[in-house]
Amino acid sequence: MGNITLGRYIPLDSPIHKMDPRAKILAMLLVLVAIFMPAGWIGYGIIFAAASLTIIIARLSFTFIWKAMKPMLFMLVFLFVINAFLLKTGDPLFTVGSFTLYSDAVFQTLYIAVRLLLMVMITTCLTATTKPLDMTLGIEDLLKPFQKIHVPAHEIAMLISIALRFIPDLIDETERIIKAQESRGVDLKEGKIMERIMAILSLIVPLFVSAFQRAEDLANAMEARGYAPGEQRTRYKVLKMEGRDYILLFGAAALLAGMVWLAYFR
Repeated sequence: MGNITLGRYIPLDSPIHKMDPRAKILAMLLVLVAIFMPAGWIGYGIIFAAASLTIIIARLSFTFIWKAMKPMLFMLVFLFVINAFLLKTGDPLFTVGSFTLYSDAVFQTLYIAVRLLLMVMITTCLTATTKPLDMTLGIEDLLKPFQKIHVPAHEIAMLISIALRFIPDLIDETERIIKAQESRGVDLKEGKIMERIMAILSLIVPLFVSAFQRAEDLANAMEARGYAPGEQRTRYKVLKMEGRDYILLFGAAALLAGMVWLAYFR
């Protein structure tokens, strides 16, 4: 559980931390679109280099990024097994009995793994360098044009911010519950299937109770402070774009344009 780093803000003094959250969110969206362009391995290499440079400038460690990727390794292994049995195109790599592994199964899994790695790098970099409050303000400002069609920009931004904010808290709560259950003799790793299912249920029930209690406490705190959805609100902090923010947006747009060129015009 401690390997999950999405949603954790790392307070560091870096140029990326000081950037406008709107610029970082828009840049992330542009890069995510670029990741799904069929630009081949050259394109993925360019995006990886750009993401690595961003992580270095943000003074984040690659170990921190890797921790965000580790929980997804089981899903990638499962995906590889499915592709190995279903994809029967490409060159045969080796045969064991009646089973033959084809090259397309390997390359398809690698494509998905690389895309997933790049997505984790970008999103983790965003959440690690942006305060939850700044994230809320940025999302709200970006959604303001949709208020003309009655989209609740502030409420949506608040929900996303609260969800990101409470991911680390729920992870810490899960770890405490696991340690408490293990101290009472519950084994979550060994035993028969039904025994492990019952052990997991003993973990899920108190976790849901704790989550609902946290939600109720948060709602009571917001009501006590006079929070009313849909009302006009003033801000203590006003976002303002600077030169470095436009440079980030230009770089992300150029990266997307390069991926489009590699995918369709090369």
